[in-house]
Amino acid sequence: MELLTDPNMWMALTTLTLLELVLGIDNIIFISILVSKLPREKQETARRIGLFMAMFLRIALLLLLSYIIGLVEPLFSVAAQAFSGRDLILLAGGLFLIWKSTGEIHQSLEGEDEDHAANIKPKSI
Repeated sequence: MELLTDPNMWMALTTLTLLELVLGIDNIIFISILVSKLPREKQETARRIGLFMAMFLRIALLLLLSYIIGLVEPLFSVAAQAFSGRDLILLAGGLFLIWKSTGEIHQSLEGEDEDHAANIKPKSI
C-alpha cells in the first residue's frame, strides 16, 4: 500500500510509460518503412509479425531489466569496493558508450576513410 502513495514510484511509472510510448511509436514508424518495400500481398502479414515481435521483445527486455536490477549481491571486491552483477553490466554499458562515442568523434574529425578516398576517381576536365 505504501507504494501507491510514494511520489517517486508514480514519477518512475510516468517516465517508463512515456519512454515506452515513444519507443513504441518509433517501432511502428520503422516497421512501416520496412513493410512498404514488400509486395502488397505480404505487407499486412509482415506488419503483424513485426509489431508482435516488437511487443514480445519489449516485454522480454523489461523482464530482463527487472532481473538485472535484482543483481545486488557482491560478486567480488577491488580495493574495498564491492562489485555486483548490476554494477558490472552498468560498467560494461558505460564503457561501450564511451568507446562508440569516441569512435564517432574521431571519425567526424578525421573525415572520409583513406580506402574510400582512394577509390574516388578524379573528374576529367
